[in-house]
Amino acid sequence: MACCLSLGVQAAESWTGWVSWVMDGDTVLLVREGQHEPVKLRIEGIDAPETCQPGGTEARDAMIRLALRKPVQVLDHGQDSYGRQIGRLTLDGVDLGAEMVRSGMAWAYRFRTGKGPYAGLQRQAQLQKIGVFAAPDAAMSPPVFRKFHGTCHGA
Repeated sequence: MACCLSLGVQAAESWTGWVSWVMDGDTVLLVREGQHEPVKLRIEGIDAPETCQPGGTEARDAMIRLALRKPVQVLDHGQDSYGRQIGRLTLDGVDLGAEMVRSGMAWAYRFRTGKGPYAGLQRQAQLQKIGVFAAPDAAMSPPVFRKFHGTCHGA
């Protein structure tokens, strides 16, 4: 029975490194310990505003304050459909994805099978009207923004 439960689940790999660049609120470049070339990592469980979207610059700046040039631990879950590594990012035991959602700088990424691990934190940020949820009008989630405006990178 145990073998059947593990089918389709990719084993996570843990490693350490440091954040060399913050691309936006949910994507960073990391240099793995002992390596020289950076790895692009999409933080699992969150979706931050596009940098050209309202709140995007603030989300990127929040991630810069949290992680830039700092040592981090990565729970790597392999690659997403865009070829980026995807995983959890922690700094001194603090889940950076959770911090981004808690502070209203990112949405909880909605998984196909549920609302994702940070849905409760997003509800709290919305109720507190902080970060991207501070505006009187409802904030536009990144997928809706991309549907109407494309990405900031034109790809």
